Amino acid sequence: MRRQFLAALAVGTAGLLALSACGDSDSDGDTGGAGSTAAAKGKVGVILPDSASSARWETNDRPFLKAAFDKAGIESDIQNAGGDVGKFQTLADGMISAGVKVLLITNVDNDSGAAVIKKATDAGIPVIDYDRLTLGGGAKYYVSFDNVAVGTAIGTGLVKCLTDSGKKPADGGIIELDGSPTDNNATLFKQGYDKVIKEGGFSVVGEQAVPDWDNTKAGTLFDQIYTKQKGKFIGVAAANDGLGGAVVARLKAEGLAGKIPVTGQDATDEGLQRVLLGTQCVTVYKAVEKEASAAAELAIKLASGDVAGADALATGKAQDTELKKDVPSVLLEPQAIYQDNVKDVVADKFTTADKLCTTAELKKACTKFGVS
Repeated sequence: MRRQFLAALAVGTAGLLALSACGDSDSDGDTGGAGSTAAAKGKVGVILPDSASSARWETNDRPFLKAAFDKAGIESDIQNAGGDVGKFQTLADGMISAGVKVLLITNVDNDSGAAVIKKATDAGIPVIDYDRLTLGGGAKYYVSFDNVAVGTAIGTGLVKCLTDSGKKPADGGIIELDGSPTDNNATLFKQGYDKVIKEGGFSVVGEQAVPDWDNTKAGTLFDQIYTKQKGKFIGVAAANDGLGGAVVARLKAEGLAGKIPVTGQDATDEGLQRVLLGTQCVTVYKAVEKEASAAAELAIKLASGDVAGADALATGKAQDTELKKDVPSVLLEPQAIYQDNVKDVVADKFTTADKLCTTAELKKACTKFGVS
């Protein structure tokens, strides 16, 4: 698989340069040639993975990254692969050929990500893995949240909600709806919540990874598990708000929404609304602005030639289990969000009360829990 991507990456860089320079609709700036003025100023190339798996990539990450680069006077080219491996490859080729000084990527999958990292590294361009570590890739740095801690927060939230409602392990098991099997983060999330759930004495009666974090597929897969485990489960550990929403939709159809605790993460508006209404018991807030700022600061150091400064920022480490080595990292801490602290996410300006309190029922919940 990786051999195929490497071969594809070697083809037609001149044509790809034209594609990059001719104005992809997602572009935040021109991508000039390797000897251009823009490249000389230390332009940073950014590739985000998609906009379907989570609203965060376009709603939060893109504007936060651009603002950080603009503030530092660093030109950036921020693109989105749309979940398409071929487009991810094309965008990377264009940026590499244009001579960006740093490449910051969130991979679509490990194989294509590793192929891009190899080509960039061979061209002397340092790569920062953003939010998602590329296993076998060999990126120079990694910036993310502590993803095992994210999973731990999911598991702790679920056990808390079960305990608060008087549920015990003898009352039934837990269904785990995991993230994409190609995303290393999903593995780390599961590691965190699976451990907490089992240490709490609860058994896992069904588990399923959701390809590409696809919410529609999540609904179908959960339907299948629900049919087999109806009456046997008392909680669902869903790995993000999108998956949690698919679960809640089915539970609502069965008259069980709010009666069976469901988790999530990303603190999306939809996830926060479900938390306020009690149909989702917890989401996990990852302050994307802090993550984007940390990644931008690292990229700016590298674009300016300050490797020692970049090294000083990356004081953590994350293990690449394929290469059997640690990657210098910036790892941030997540925050569990329940009904009584949804207001913290609004106070942090991650979202607004106007976006959350959109119906009479939600306005009543917002008033009750101090969201304004």
